[in-house]
Amino acid sequence: MGVKIGKKRKHFVQNDSSDEEDQVELPPTTRSSDEPPPKKSKWINKQRVLVFAARGINHRDRHLMADLRTLLPHCRSENKIERRENLFVVNEVCEMRNCNKAILLEGRLHRDLYMWLANASNGPSAKFLVENVYTMAELKLTGNCLKGSRPLLSFDKSFDEEPHYLLLKELLTQIFGTPNGHPKSQPFVDHVLTFSILDNRIWFRNYQILAEDGALAEIGPRFVLNPIKIFDGSFGGATLWENPHYVSPAMHRRLMNKSAASKYLGRVTKKAYHELNKPGKTYGINDDDDIFVGDAFEKAKEILVKEKEQEEKVAEVAEKTNKPIKKKKSIPKGKPKAKKSDVEVSPKSPKTPKSPKSNGISPKGKKGATDKSTLSNSKKAKDRKTDDAKTVSKVKKGKVKVKKAKKQVQNE
Repeated sequence: MGVKIGKKRKHFVQNDSSDEEDQVELPPTTRSSDEPPPKKSKWINKQRVLVFAARGINHRDRHLMADLRTLLPHCRSENKIERRENLFVVNEVCEMRNCNKAILLEGRLHRDLYMWLANASNGPSAKFLVENVYTMAELKLTGNCLKGSRPLLSFDKSFDEEPHYLLLKELLTQIFGTPNGHPKSQPFVDHVLTFSILDNRIWFRNYQILAEDGALAEIGPRFVLNPIKIFDGSFGGATLWENPHYVSPAMHRRLMNKSAASKYLGRVTKKAYHELNKPGKTYGINDDDDIFVGDAFEKAKEILVKEKEQEEKVAEVAEKTNKPIKKKKSIPKGKPKAKKSDVEVSPKSPKTPKSPKSNGISPKGKKGATDKSTLSNSKKAKDRKTDDAKTVSKVKKGKVKVKKAKKQVQNE
């Protein structure tokens, strides 16, 4: 049998140079924009702030503490400390938490809130009274910023005028300024923290930057810091500065209660003072107003007595000067005094119109019938004559009575 001879396989020599040219570079599976930005392995400004509170704060103060923690990505939290403990314990807590700055909120009577800003273990430290607190949830403002973004710090010009404000400015910049390259911060600047001085207080506001032209929108929170004292050490030590305009809230409430309690006394004393200084008699508009004061009959008797006294005085003066006395005409009761104006002068009787001559014949031509108009005119004339005669008789009687009254007065 013959032996089968297998086919010889052809061996092809591959050219490495040609294969490398044919290969195409593929894009990466992930984009560079989706990846987080490369963070620095080392960050120089290692500021860490401990934000916590003492027992006794109310719900609004707790919300304010939570808002401060969201604003400061470089902060650390801690449980509440007991109020009976000394504040120097805070330095030890800061060392345990590896923090070199501290913000401590302390409440009194569930009403007043005090804030401590301190440079731990070295100082200085400052104590403030927090007033007009409004949190982010309470304000409901339109502004919104990225959590963990770095803020711009804006200070008023008056911070550079006085030394204690310069010290507070440096303390606020170190606490509220987010370090560059901090692991928990974002590399964006989209909000502004403003500190302005008005009425010896520091006003805190937080605004979002809407556009490059400077448009802003408030985010919150907002509060007012009333400085009380600045100490040399951390949470104690020698006092470097004390606010002369500061009034404690307890003293303020005490003064308000006193003023409210003295309202009634002030009102009573004011009324008594008004009654004492009130004029007894106002300006008399009419001189005869005294007639209507008191009883009418007694007043009439007084007037008659005064008139008699005046008549006697006139008589005495007339006797001394030998002049006749002009006595007033007294008229008996029930008989009115006759005056010239009361005397009715009989007016002249109006002339009766002449009736046309009629020889007993009416204008209509009938005999024995007189005109009606002539009869009525004649009747009116007769009535007037009778009235005039009556008035004349009355006037004469009145004159006679007046003469009789004069004689009686002379006889008396």
